[in-house]
Amino acid sequence: MATPDNEIIVEDVDAPADDSPSVVGARSVNIVVYLLLLGLAALLGYDNWQTGAGWAPEGPQAGYFPFYLSLLLAGASLFGLFSAIVGGSPGVSFVSRGQLRRVMQVFVPTLLFCLATEWLGLYVASFLLIAGFMVFIGHIALWKSLLTAVVFSVAMFVTFDIAFDVIMPKGPLEAFFGY
Repeated sequence: MATPDNEIIVEDVDAPADDSPSVVGARSVNIVVYLLLLGLAALLGYDNWQTGAGWAPEGPQAGYFPFYLSLLLAGASLFGLFSAIVGGSPGVSFVSRGQLRRVMQVFVPTLLFCLATEWLGLYVASFLLIAGFMVFIGHIALWKSLLTAVVFSVAMFVTFDIAFDVIMPKGPLEAFFGY
């Protein structure tokens, strides 16, 4: 950021965005992630062992390399888990309430978009997502939001359905117009 005197001020990017209380600590999240990765490594190792993780007369079996990669993943997960349990910083916040609220402002509408696509079709659901984001999160004027959402949805329809003839999820509006 530049000041009127052309001084450069460097902001601390590691500083918390707000002073809201922590929802979960970084140590807890690290432990859960390492346990999930360890479980994934065990599942992949078992599956590749069943596929064949040995050396056949014609060369390595189909699961040979993935099996050993799963062993590496398990080893790295165990190392990380041990490090998180023994040397983890218990006071470090992973996410604060304010940060989680901002993440949920994007996650929830995106999840609803995925669900709405099933019943409304891609283009109507995209229209609602874009207009909703612009109005409620971007605080952009309603007419600009609706115009942008219409232009984008029509452009997607023309591009995918007409120009490239790609089959996209359709809803009742497209059925009404015969598409």
